[in-house]
Amino acid sequence: MTKPRVVILGAGPAGLGAGWQLAVQEKATVTILEQRDVVGGNAGSFDLAGLRVDYGSHRLHPACEPKILNDLKRLLGEDLLDRPRHGRIRLQGRWIHFPLKPQDLAMRLPISFSGGIAVDAAKKLLPNRRNGNGQETFTSVLEKGLGATICRDFYFPYAEKIWGVHAEELSATQARRRVSAGSLGKMIRKAVAVVPGFRKPGAGRFFYPKKGYGQISDAIAEAALGLGVNTELSSSVERIELGTPHKVSFSRNGTTEMIEADHVWSTLPLTVLARSIQPAAPAEIIEASKRISYRAMVLIYLVLEQPQWTPFDAHYFPEADVMLTRLSEPKNYSAADEPMGRTVLCGELPCSVGDEMWNASDSELADLTRESLKKCGLPITSTISEVATKRLPFAYPIYLRGYERHFELQDNWAGGLDRVLTFGRQGLFAHDNTHHALAMSYGAVDCLDKNGVFDSDKWRAYRKDFAQHVVED
Repeated sequence: MTKPRVVILGAGPAGLGAGWQLAVQEKATVTILEQRDVVGGNAGSFDLAGLRVDYGSHRLHPACEPKILNDLKRLLGEDLLDRPRHGRIRLQGRWIHFPLKPQDLAMRLPISFSGGIAVDAAKKLLPNRRNGNGQETFTSVLEKGLGATICRDFYFPYAEKIWGVHAEELSATQARRRVSAGSLGKMIRKAVAVVPGFRKPGAGRFFYPKKGYGQISDAIAEAALGLGVNTELSSSVERIELGTPHKVSFSRNGTTEMIEADHVWSTLPLTVLARSIQPAAPAEIIEASKRISYRAMVLIYLVLEQPQWTPFDAHYFPEADVMLTRLSEPKNYSAADEPMGRTVLCGELPCSVGDEMWNASDSELADLTRESLKKCGLPITSTISEVATKRLPFAYPIYLRGYERHFELQDNWAGGLDRVLTFGRQGLFAHDNTHHALAMSYGAVDCLDKNGVFDSDKWRAYRKDFAQHVVED
């Protein structure tokens, strides 16, 4: 019997994971189309000044499903390191360890901050009062769970920097999907979980590949290739013509090519998929695709002529007067020694495609990063030998209030397409971690039998599970 032909759009973790597992389970012949010249998407890595660096700060969390984690351990072997988390957050001018530690909560928090938290905790003992209009929002969910102090001094200004809108404009879904410690009780339990004697498995730790986070995608791609998966790089999808079979047109090296498929699995942004399908999506679907949006990101890399900048893997900047949201030092993720006299810093600057920050020059962005760090008492004193930048147009989905109806219109339309599947972080408009994206890929493969029949009911059940995913910070 001839295997069904599955064409997967996008070679990030979701697309690669699906292609790999389809081949492992001998369910299909697979071609993956990827517009970049390397695999991994935003979870990839690249070389800079003799170091392997990532597209921002990435970790493989212990919350990864055991089967998936075991598969990755088999692929990466000793290269998959088990590392302690060692970051810090700046709150009201003070640095607090992240993940939170009880001693920091007890001794290092500013008095006004810790006092405010105590008052908020006491208020929770009083009878609940309902929101006047009964509608939950990002602000109402977090204020109910965490209290006004943490929201005012941390989550709300941080949210406005990340998503570019006032916290009041964000949906309650953003709070539930993005904030893992959504109550004071959960926050305290997470802090206690790293204390010896109370430590939970994986608490305060993460997995990280020795050769950069992109090694996960590289290893999956290599394993998939060995099983016959064909990955076409530098191939940008132009048109998906539905039929029996489907026909996917893509451009590569200045020419347009076409490939036939029994199934098309897309990890492209849902808004892009809606504008690529032929026959054309209904006008209301195209209009809905314009009503949901993504936050962009500029990544700023500074190569420093010193062996290590600080011992911390990441710094978080929730304060409104610092434009960066996070800064990471890749060497500290992998505990790399080489090169001996050089390290790299990666600053994360959320923005919108085409705005002032998106269009800023490398030198302007380097100056912004240097001034931001100086303002926080972290001046760069060594030579900056090189500056590089990367621009990510689809960094985070923005869950504006009311976005749900626009997403549901597109999602229902896509779900009704014959032998077309949208999944992954971009395809499901989900602010998820890599282990979530891989869970989606494994779920998708589980729904396809060896006769090429896709079980839509089983996929709907998986979708309910995916809706419970919460981002691991």
